[in-house]
Amino acid sequence: MKQILLITFGTIAAVSIIVIGFTFTQVNEERLNLAADLQYRTRLLADSLSEAVEPSLARNSTTTLRRIVDRFADRERIVGLAVFNNRGVSLVASKEIPKRVIDNPDFVFEALNRGEAAGRFEKIEGVPLYLFVSPLFEKKSAVSGALVMVQSASHIDAAVADIWKQNIVRLLVQIFIFSAAVVLLIRWALYKILARFADSVKSARVSKTSKPHIGGPFFLKPLANEIAKMHLSLTQARFAASEEARMRLQKLESPWTAERLKEFVKAHLKNRKIFLAFNREPYTHQRIGTDLRVTSPAGGASTALEPVMEACGGLWFAHGSGNADRDTVDATDKIEVPPEHPSYTLKRLWLTEAEVKGFHRGFATEGLWPLCHIVHIRPIFRKEDWLMYRRVNAKYAKTILEEIKSVQEPIVLLQDYHFTLLSRMIKDNRPDAQVGFFLHVPWPSAESFSICPWRKEILDGMLGADVIGFNTQQSCNNFIETVGKEIESLVDFEQVSITRNDHTSYIRSFPVSITFANGHELDQPPPSKKTLERLGINTPYLGLGVERLDYIKGIPERFRAIEIFLETHPEFREKFTFLEISAPHRQGIKAYQEYRELVVQEAERINKKFATKRWKPIVLELIQYIHPELEHPLLPSLRG
Repeated sequence: MKQILLITFGTIAAVSIIVIGFTFTQVNEERLNLAADLQYRTRLLADSLSEAVEPSLARNSTTTLRRIVDRFADRERIVGLAVFNNRGVSLVASKEIPKRVIDNPDFVFEALNRGEAAGRFEKIEGVPLYLFVSPLFEKKSAVSGALVMVQSASHIDAAVADIWKQNIVRLLVQIFIFSAAVVLLIRWALYKILARFADSVKSARVSKTSKPHIGGPFFLKPLANEIAKMHLSLTQARFAASEEARMRLQKLESPWTAERLKEFVKAHLKNRKIFLAFNREPYTHQRIGTDLRVTSPAGGASTALEPVMEACGGLWFAHGSGNADRDTVDATDKIEVPPEHPSYTLKRLWLTEAEVKGFHRGFATEGLWPLCHIVHIRPIFRKEDWLMYRRVNAKYAKTILEEIKSVQEPIVLLQDYHFTLLSRMIKDNRPDAQVGFFLHVPWPSAESFSICPWRKEILDGMLGADVIGFNTQQSCNNFIETVGKEIESLVDFEQVSITRNDHTSYIRSFPVSITFANGHELDQPPPSKKTLERLGINTPYLGLGVERLDYIKGIPERFRAIEIFLETHPEFREKFTFLEISAPHRQGIKAYQEYRELVVQEAERINKKFATKRWKPIVLELIQYIHPELEHPLLPSLRG
């Protein structure tokens, strides 16, 4: 694009220089022609007047001279007339003649001395004038005086200005037409050709194996041929990788790559579509000014789930929280993601501010979150939040049921503590659906969970799933114990299952993690010196912490551990720096606002205690990050 702009502006500049040059020549020619015409007409008029003036001047009849001057003074472009004697003294003059002509008649003396007519262009009081002197003779020999005629020359400047104006307007019109032609050429010709090239490369990159059809002008044929060959090579390579992944599927020692996961789904799920519900969307569209930005929210759950959906495809249900989310979806509230290489569909649900407040910030975040983590934050349970929690779960259930109504035995994966009621709602309406529920947070002990006023409804809702997954076996044990104490059910410890109302739910532990380089080692260069200097890091030892700014992460305790380390090992002062990268999270909730202040205060306190002019032990970066940026430990800091 930069080169196209340079060529366009260069062409416009060259054409402008040529037009200005021709205009300058045209202006000079026009000025000379108009001046010559004015001189010619003035001489003719002066010659005719001289014949009438000479007899009166010879008789020294000033009355007759006055009458002649007044009669011709206001004709055509004549500004004024005057008659001088042979001593250069004005005898009569018209009223409008410039004072300079009467008071300083130097040009009159020159004409009288030579005995020849003369003219000159002058600007008097800002007005361009042509001064013409015609000698008057007595008996065809002796000079008896002079006739002075002052003509206006402003029409010459006006004509020149009109030429400049017309040519500049013509140039601007030409520039506009040329620019429009360039834009149309790029938009409707080159852009479409390049878009086809890009689509072909993109289809090869995202596993679309259709043969590319690339047209275009002859000079792009070599590029089109190379793209077609590259497309074929990528398709063949992907097919070979798929075959290798299928052959290694049963080998436990082989890494879990995207291809292996895809083959696993193909073998066990027979390419059935996956329907996944999660509170947080994997991609958010934010409009900042006129810019539209795509961001990924911080959090381990979405970071772990997103690569699975990329590899397997399917439909992801989530609340649209971005201020530009509505502008980017289609008529069914769907959008293909990821933006770079779409491989699955995101369906956004729209929640009101009251629903977000009660469902997410209220019951889920202020109630279930601290309850499940057993932190030193008191869980808050409000009836209005619980009612909104049920309402939003029902809204998700209605949307999911609408999407799966024509799907036989759909696979529905429900995620986390936001949707503990959703499994039952779906199972009651679609008994054939295979529902899996996974809790990404710990499950507390039965005694701890018993403080929840709606514990029975939550447990019954979760038991609507066919498989209930937790991160650890301890959470599985706690859940089974909780169900046994709270609701009527049959617990099978041998099968690790719970049966309620003739429906069996299997309880399993599935340790989940984020994808790490997709099975490949990353060869990252060391952080640049400028990056470290910008962060104020110049020590040989560096510690790194990356997480959401959440009170379950123990960030202040980590800072205090660094304080103890530096107290007991003073030799590491000015040699060790700890970089903490924390993404601001749930800042609309008071507990999180207070936690943020605590983290900042602890960092400042410890830095004040140990810092020197060139070093501080803790560098705190409160920024939003996404997982790919963390492939290099210092990349998030570059975004500042």
